[in-house]
Amino acid sequence: MSRWFFSGFLTAALGVSIFSVTTPKGIDFVHQNSPTRNKYLIETMGGGVALLDYNNDGLLDIFLVNSGYLQPSMSSEDFRRSQPKYWNCLYRQNPDGSFTDVTKAAGLSAVANSDYGMGVAVGDYDNDGYPDIYVTNYGKNILYHNNGDGTFTDVTEKAGVAAGGWSVSAGFFDYDNDGRLDLFVTRYMKWDTKSNKACGGKWNTYCPPGVFPATTNILYHNNGDGTFTDVSQRSGIAAVKGRSLGVGFADYDGDGFTDIFVANDGMREFLFHNNGNGTFTERAQEAGVALDGDGTPYAGMGVDFRDYDNDGRPDILVTNLAKQIYALYHNDGGGSFSYRSLQAGLGTLTAGSSGWGVGLVDFNNDGWKDIFAAQGHVMDNVESIDPALHYKQPPLLAFNHDGRFERADVGTELPVAGRGVAFGDLNNDGKIDVVMSVLGGRPEVFYNHSAGGNWLTLTLIGTRSNRDGIGARVVVNGQMQNVTTAGSYLSASDKRVHFGLGEATHADVDIYWPSGVHQSLKDVRGNQFLDVREPKTP
Repeated sequence: MSRWFFSGFLTAALGVSIFSVTTPKGIDFVHQNSPTRNKYLIETMGGGVALLDYNNDGLLDIFLVNSGYLQPSMSSEDFRRSQPKYWNCLYRQNPDGSFTDVTKAAGLSAVANSDYGMGVAVGDYDNDGYPDIYVTNYGKNILYHNNGDGTFTDVTEKAGVAAGGWSVSAGFFDYDNDGRLDLFVTRYMKWDTKSNKACGGKWNTYCPPGVFPATTNILYHNNGDGTFTDVSQRSGIAAVKGRSLGVGFADYDGDGFTDIFVANDGMREFLFHNNGNGTFTERAQEAGVALDGDGTPYAGMGVDFRDYDNDGRPDILVTNLAKQIYALYHNDGGGSFSYRSLQAGLGTLTAGSSGWGVGLVDFNNDGWKDIFAAQGHVMDNVESIDPALHYKQPPLLAFNHDGRFERADVGTELPVAGRGVAFGDLNNDGKIDVVMSVLGGRPEVFYNHSAGGNWLTLTLIGTRSNRDGIGARVVVNGQMQNVTTAGSYLSASDKRVHFGLGEATHADVDIYWPSGVHQSLKDVRGNQFLDVREPKTP
């Protein structure tokens, strides 16, 4: 704990942070990426994190994805995932704020997982009231069904969602509004350990993504009987190949169907418009979100798909590498966006940074969504190549002031190789906390102690729509959120929907459910957690 006290002492001189940064009691996880001199590209990409209440006790638990063992000569792809050192881990939160490792008891030890770990998605795919877990890997992915008794069962084979290749981020969403959560999986490239190569000559660096062939993403349709069907081809998702990392979901044009934004590395981004008939059309170029403001592709990493300026339309934020600028696309309506990174202040904030997991979240409850981003370069020897750049970096916190972002004290100056980020209210105090995974290190938990405004947190309970109301559009006192657990990079956030109310003590709430039902709640008291059940009739 001493290093956190020291870090907090340093940053206090710069201003009081809303965060205290620590590793809570009981969490002993260390991410194992096993870097080698052979520069296997997978070793720099991992570490997902999920916040979920797996046992429905009202407290958020933490799931952390491990990666695996690598050696210079990978004659066989044995990542030693059966060894506890390389397991993914589930930590149950206790009433006193400490955590207990329940990985083995929950049936989540890596006995069935022989592949190199990447990310995680969370969703109640069978509408039984308990969140299920989907883990992405280089290799085969795993779907764990939550049995409702504190245990999980590997149902990957039955469900038909193993995928294959190199999967990265994933997310559950209901693309056809049939009340069942479907599953989208991003894949990075066609690559294996045998085809790996190092680049950079004497510098011996990881190769850029363009060295390896692009590949397609995967869309699985939920059949409602515990199985999924791969509809990537017939839906149009497989019509384009990318080098895909982050993914976010929102209905950007207000037609009632959820669309998909995919962050691609070193090439144009993807925006899959949902046509409402089971198919998608890729429209990033015509919508204005394929490239940066100069018409140049960039290294898209993490993504969030939320309304940053409170105009009621979801915007898009994408993190990328140093010497680029995090891309912010403003939703102008009519299906088009404009590049607003410079106007929003991101040039000054991010030009020297490399970003991964990211979220647009109201941390000080003033009614405006702020930015938190995990940071760290891809290349572990980048400082030898360019002394102006840094491999390890502190995360970014930037407060939103009427649509323009300004740097804030994140609570630590300790540089790390940040990767996945998940958001949620860990201690149920009405303030959103952050859990960040660290490549090859211990996760960091950012507890929010903001003295900000009032708040309201909603838990949606679908009846005609999917059980968790994923995809619902919620408007509170003029602010809008699309309900989702997906976004960021490799990670899954709390399903509850949080709104800062500022000085307002009450709120008017409008919920537009995926089923088409519109529900209004008037004069709702602030500073409470509220369950809202979808009406069974319009």
